Amino acid sequence: MNKRINIILSDETIRVLDRLAPKGDRSRFISDAIRHYVQDRGRQRLREQLRAGYRAKSDESLKMAAEWFPLEEEAWRKSERTKRGTK
Repeated sequence: MNKRINIILSDETIRVLDRLAPKGDRSRFISDAIRHYVQDRGRQRLREQLRAGYRAKSDESLKMAAEWFPLEEEAWRKSERTKRGTK
């Protein structure tokens, strides 16, 4: 369903719109531009939330990595010995 609305745009915005969209295609162009803008902002917000989450958990992640490192090192050495045929 489509709905007619009235909006006010600056002369400069209308000139840009006229260069990019044919006169009979303005509504579709504006609709597509709004959808693109909303999707882009959503992705940007998600990235910001992920960064904040990673930063908040960074100390915990480093601690966990330090705890597991000796076990991973031991497993790696065992696999190397197995590859060479030594015990």
